[in-house]
Amino acid sequence: MSLNAPIFFVVSLFFIQSLPSQVEAAKPNSHITVMGMVYCDVCSNNTFSRHSYFIPGAEVKIECKFEVVSPKTTEQISFSVKRTTNRYGVYKLEIPAVDGIECARESAIVSSCEASLIQSSSTSCNVPGHRTTTDQIAIKSKEANLCIYSLNALSYRPSEKDKSLCGGR
Repeated sequence: MSLNAPIFFVVSLFFIQSLPSQVEAAKPNSHITVMGMVYCDVCSNNTFSRHSYFIPGAEVKIECKFEVVSPKTTEQISFSVKRTTNRYGVYKLEIPAVDGIECARESAIVSSCEASLIQSSSTSCNVPGHRTTTDQIAIKSKEANLCIYSLNALSYRPSEKDKSLCGGR
């Protein structure tokens, strides 16, 4: 056995002992979902009433901006997509985990999404009501590292109010 082997062993022991006893796990990126709904405001009263219904097949444009959390630079990711509402009148955009994008926080990180009406699938309810929404609620789950941006509802209305159904003049 050479003289270098015991020295290498002792140096290795010091190196191993200098390592942290717990390895810090990398912070996983957030999975983000943006969602909202489109309904028919049958009575044209700018609210969801008992005569209102959700519109399947309506087209919506979603635009989002996220500031990237990076120690060296300030970057922003922006995108615009079109989505169609499902049979329940809900549109949804799934944003897979992207390095540096986190859920909205109380800090100065800019995260915002906006939805706008493009086209109604209903021939009887196709006059835009609430055309655009930027109002959102961010719901965060730390355990699942999930963030949901729930946007206020968008609406269409009929070209003429049904006075027998809705009352009024």
